Amino acid sequence: PTPRLRPAPCPRRDPHCMAPAGPLRDAGVRVLGHLDPAHVDRGHGETVSDAQRCLDWYQVDGFLLDRCPTERACLPGVRRSVASLRALRDDAHVVLGHGCHPYPGYAESADQLVTFRGPWSDYRWSQVAEWTADYPPEHFCHFVHGVPRPHLDEALRIARWQGASTIYFTDRTDRGGRCDPWETMPGYWDDIVSRIGTGVSE
Repeated sequence: PTPRLRPAPCPRRDPHCMAPAGPLRDAGVRVLGHLDPAHVDRGHGETVSDAQRCLDWYQVDGFLLDRCPTERACLPGVRRSVASLRALRDDAHVVLGHGCHPYPGYAESADQLVTFRGPWSDYRWSQVAEWTADYPPEHFCHFVHGVPRPHLDEALRIARWQGASTIYFTDRTDRGGRCDPWETMPGYWDDIVSRIGTGVSE
């Protein structure tokens, strides 16, 4: 499992994040700091400062760079950000949260890419980019909300067929963009674990 912590842009550590971070890490769970450079146009320096706070406050194992661009022209800037993150912690696990398939060059810049994030209504008809076949399934993540319980097996088949071994499926929805479907656990979490095992991750 890979829980994410969101300290940015926050001026002080959050006790609600501190409490679970230690026990999760002690249990062998990778904990990531959530970074969002697109939030109110936070620049490179502010993003690195946010990452440093993640390390200082929560001793995170890596970072999720959310809302990451997908265009070829933006790749040098993202590489610079990843290099800066790994300068803070050389073994940092870095995930690029594109939400769709980016330009293929991004695959060499991080440990994992989020190549789908969205509703079940889009996921069930989604297509995989051909270049992803050059990488192992562990390189790709899918985050899907609004998945009905009866369609869990179908969703898992799609993830396997598209070559993504890190998944987060939930029956929660974004209610038309009014809420974050990832904030609470799926109502059928036990069903997911029973199908996949305890290695299920976000």
